[in-house]
Amino acid sequence: MDGRARSLIYLIIVVGLAFSASMLLVSCQKREPVASTQTKAPDATVASPQTVAVAGEQTTCPVMGGAINKDIFVEYEGKKVYFCCSACPDAFKADPQKYIAKLPQFAK
Repeated sequence: MDGRARSLIYLIIVVGLAFSASMLLVSCQKREPVASTQTKAPDATVASPQTVAVAGEQTTCPVMGGAINKDIFVEYEGKKVYFCCSACPDAFKADPQKYIAKLPQFAK
């Protein structure tokens, strides 16, 4: 196989992976968006929904930020973590520490 053919195959693979990833993200975002009443950028005194939910339960997906689906979850350190779509648990499992700070059930 010459260099051009190898480059073409590599390009096809990269484009295919990029397309697959974008379709996965689009499918996660097809859920109804979380309503926002905020019209200006938050300042340091405005609490985010995750902060407000510390005393309550998880309402947003730690990966995509959308509304959770209680049918999609994983158990982590004995607590349920909910997600907006079936692709998000894999992202969470790959690096849970990246998302723990966004979860009220792990607030200290």
